[in-house]
Amino acid sequence: MTVSKLTPPPVAASALELIGATPMVELHGFEAGRCRLFVKLESANPGGSIKDRIALSMIGAAEKDGRLEPGGTIVEATAGNTGLGLAQVGLVKGYRLLLVVPDKMAREKIQHLRAMGVDVRITRSDVGKGHPEYYQDMAAAIAAKLAGAVYINQFENPANPLAHETTTGPEILEQMGGDVDAVVVGVGSGGTLTGLGRFFAKASPKTQMVLADPVGSVLAPLVERGERVEAGSWVVEGIGEDFVPKNCDLSFVTKAYEIPDSESIATARLLLTRAGILGGSSSGTLLAGALRYCREQTAPKRVVTLVCDTGSRYLSKVYNDSWVAEQGLASRELHGDLRDLIARGSASGETVTVGPEDTLLTAYNRMRQADVSQLPVLDDGRLIGLIDESDLLEAVEDRRQDARFNQPVAAAMTAKLSTLQASEPLEALLPIFEKDQVAIVLDGHEFLGLITRIDLINYLRRAA
Repeated sequence: MTVSKLTPPPVAASALELIGATPMVELHGFEAGRCRLFVKLESANPGGSIKDRIALSMIGAAEKDGRLEPGGTIVEATAGNTGLGLAQVGLVKGYRLLLVVPDKMAREKIQHLRAMGVDVRITRSDVGKGHPEYYQDMAAAIAAKLAGAVYINQFENPANPLAHETTTGPEILEQMGGDVDAVVVGVGSGGTLTGLGRFFAKASPKTQMVLADPVGSVLAPLVERGERVEAGSWVVEGIGEDFVPKNCDLSFVTKAYEIPDSESIATARLLLTRAGILGGSSSGTLLAGALRYCREQTAPKRVVTLVCDTGSRYLSKVYNDSWVAEQGLASRELHGDLRDLIARGSASGETVTVGPEDTLLTAYNRMRQADVSQLPVLDDGRLIGLIDESDLLEAVEDRRQDARFNQPVAAAMTAKLSTLQASEPLEALLPIFEKDQVAIVLDGHEFLGLITRIDLINYLRRAA
């Protein structure tokens, strides 16, 4: 039996005592040039992200100045992790939580928050500051009307950067033995950048602050070119902005990198496969920026970046091959025909199917697990039918309860199929969709996959 060399920490009185003091890991097997690259695992906080630190700090400050009274309500606009941190701290302290979240956030975050009893309001992610449905404006308006509520406002709250100046920064310097050449961060609210920037300016002036920013954010162009650009869109969550938050002091940044979503996703996956570290999409952005910085250096340097949160919140996105393909973020062979619209290809094994002898219960479970409304029915690799939710409902609604889902798929499937050849034009999809059907795509007699309305919409969005 192998005995651990680590000394376990003492018993904590509550989960709040476990916030901070996160581990540091040196990465090996990455193309980091002459540099040594380290990641601080903020995913090890009890709430799963770096935002636990600022939640503890901001709630403590609101209690101290009397704005937050016992039994009060904490209101915040959040990409998810700050909300989870506020819930982690606030619920233990007996507060209610109301969070306004943009609609592009991963479902795991929403489910986590609701499991904690948080009131989650989902709003639009396609509008900017000043619009009543913009998540920050909406949160401020709700808090102003709600008795006993405090709008925490991580974007302007001074307790946000203070948390990193007093905890994260000192931890990094101690773990690195006082020798840090650069720290690579992202900006959501700006608290991490500003807090670490303030700390290292005093404690280690040689340490450079480097920004990794999603393509589409306004921050990196402002730092690198002094250019004020119109914000675009990006899929990475939690970092990148369409304005410069009050808590964001860009004067600390010496270098900024614009990282496309495809590079962020690929790098997050690389972190998992090469280092066994499951990080979120923003962690992929930060690591990609750190690797770029390292490869540009002509002298050896010690570089630190952060695993901002756990990747378990992005299993339906970053680590879901179908989602990555739907977003156009995967490297895949393009054929210039209908095959390019198939999100889950048969040849790659991504298409979820059933056999004719499988039970309707099996079909139902596979639909739910894969979040699809129809399944191709294959017999020895040959397409013989299709079963969708309406077929399933019709087959089970009039049967005895003990026989409903024990029927074979063959008894409920549609065997008369309208198919398309992969070489047919895009317009051939429209008559099929008008009949509320899915397009079944073949290459000769070989089944290639299905195309749904959302697949066509995704294709047109990527082409725009």
